[in-house]
Amino acid sequence: MPQPILLLKNGIRLIHKEINSPISHFGILVNAGTRDEDPDKMGIAHFVEHTIFKGTQKRSAHQVIRRMEDVGGDLNASTSKEETYFHASFLSPDYPRAVELLADIFSHSTFPEQEIEKEKDVIIEEINYYKDTPAELIVDDFETLVFQNHPMGRNILGTRKDVKHFKREDILNFIRKNYAQNNLVLASVGNISTKKLLQLCERYFADVQLVDKPTPRTAFNNYQPQHQRINKHSNQSHIMMGNLAYAITRDERTAFQLLTNILGGPGMNTRLNMAIRESKGLAYGVEAVYSPFSDTGLFTIYIGCEHDTIDQCIDLSYKELKKLCQNKLGTMQLHYAKKQFLGQLAIANEAKLNEMIALGRTALFFEEVESTEESIEKLNAVTAEELLHAANEILIPDQMSTLIYGKP
Repeated sequence: MPQPILLLKNGIRLIHKEINSPISHFGILVNAGTRDEDPDKMGIAHFVEHTIFKGTQKRSAHQVIRRMEDVGGDLNASTSKEETYFHASFLSPDYPRAVELLADIFSHSTFPEQEIEKEKDVIIEEINYYKDTPAELIVDDFETLVFQNHPMGRNILGTRKDVKHFKREDILNFIRKNYAQNNLVLASVGNISTKKLLQLCERYFADVQLVDKPTPRTAFNNYQPQHQRINKHSNQSHIMMGNLAYAITRDERTAFQLLTNILGGPGMNTRLNMAIRESKGLAYGVEAVYSPFSDTGLFTIYIGCEHDTIDQCIDLSYKELKKLCQNKLGTMQLHYAKKQFLGQLAIANEAKLNEMIALGRTALFFEEVESTEESIEKLNAVTAEELLHAANEILIPDQMSTLIYGKP
């Protein structure tokens, strides 16, 4: 049976998975991120994520921090291209404290001017950190390269120039335009009954007032492969390669997730790791990532290597892509690829915070959320023919963009 999505009286969705655990997780997920910003306000979605914790109508910034930390809990948030997450992890008896606090932050934050000014400096230091971390920076720069002047290409942190000029009204405008009743989900994984959690959410989220629908998004539909090399003074070179991939709503998504895992997932036996690291010793970091979005997706390969082995690493990558496009997986290859992927997913779900966010994100995009058993059945149903089809739609060398941080 699908995981049920409940509705509060004011229309906000709630999804909860009850587990027997001393630790629980509760969060607010909003389908609003950097692609929803105005062109001259790049980074404002991330700025909202930071400043929303800086005081409410009844709590100072210090009181917000202490409310969970005084009982050993953790309060955090994150921003992506399309979503913003606010969440808490805590001892299960503290559910009322966590739900009340997150509701207070979400509904009654005051965004004090003095806190806004301080947080500008914090975020500028965060930007500086990423600029000094090429393995992180290249991911954002690659997305900017692929999506060109489209909102999907905006850097999540923004620029130092834009951040310096943010005002309180910019924060409120972004929330008013993009935080809507139909793009908000409350998600929970923890040791509380659904009935009791629903009562808590009805109590503390009853006065949430949002617009019915967010500002419409502009679809990205004019992709052209891009190639760029940037000189960097670093100890190694960094390579990003990739192509557009399936949107989150596409049926082919499951097959392509499996294909990406075969190619460059976390295992040491992936095609790319065996070809580049284990066989040749050319790189330490090698991975492939598939990121599905609401109306598109992105497939990427990252490699960190010696300056003089860039071309060799790219050639080896293309050879592995070609093999997956030309050769259908055998029965045993497919069997063990599925077993490995399912095992990795099970281990990842041991981190219940990740599971809570995954449940909530799915509820943002779908009317039903698959149960674990249904997800396993769907993965086990993937055929070698579907993998071959997905490879020939996405893993096409001529359609790959490349970004290289190399030696001057």
